[in-house]
Amino acid sequence: MDYAIVAASAVFLLGLALKTLGINQEYERAVLFRLGRLGTTKGPGWYWLIPFIDRVVKVDIRTITVQLETQETITRDGVAVKVNAVLWYRAVDPARVVTAVESWRLAIIQAAETGMRDAIGQSDLDQMLKDRIAINKRLLELLATVAGRWGIEIDAVEIKDVDIPEQMQRAFAREAEAIREKRARIIKAKGENEAAQKLAEAATMIATAPGALELRRLQTLTEIGVEHNSTIIAMLPVELLHAAAKIAGLPKGTAE
Repeated sequence: MDYAIVAASAVFLLGLALKTLGINQEYERAVLFRLGRLGTTKGPGWYWLIPFIDRVVKVDIRTITVQLETQETITRDGVAVKVNAVLWYRAVDPARVVTAVESWRLAIIQAAETGMRDAIGQSDLDQMLKDRIAINKRLLELLATVAGRWGIEIDAVEIKDVDIPEQMQRAFAREAEAIREKRARIIKAKGENEAAQKLAEAATMIATAPGALELRRLQTLTEIGVEHNSTIIAMLPVELLHAAAKIAGLPKGTAE
């Protein structure tokens, strides 16, 4: 009987000793409550507790990554879209995290999803597709205000996927095709303009340079000969006809 009492006492004392000792990992903080009142926050390592008087709530201070659920909302220009995002956050004030909000992880996720709908509702569809950085920044500012009151810091929030209606996708495809066709026509027009300028310069040069027109005519005959045509009609230079008419004493217009 004495042995049973001693064993029971030993077990009781061992359990009591274990309740007086607490251990935190490096990434944990313990918020102490003494008789229900907020006490000090215990850091990593071991610490002492008063049994049945002290109670601790542990908080993980590592960065937590959460993929937010897809939210269906309407942009400022009235287009229904489905958007999801990724959120990175962490607890920076463990005491406030425990005392300011119940289920702080669930609360920050709900706030992020609500803020994402608000940020999308303040943006046009074109802006959302082309400038996600600005929307991410706006969403971060909205969340930082709420999370700061709860002792939570938002590291980053980024929109991941944007799903737009099929008819809008076809409209964007037609718009992109029209833009590409416009660019092609502009490039072609610029090329024709440059070619016309070069031809005008060449015509001016041929008109002012003696013999240039004849050289060009001979070059044309050479190019025609490469095509293996059976018959080539070569016209005499106008200068030769004028010279022959002058020697023959014919009027100037006769040679023509």
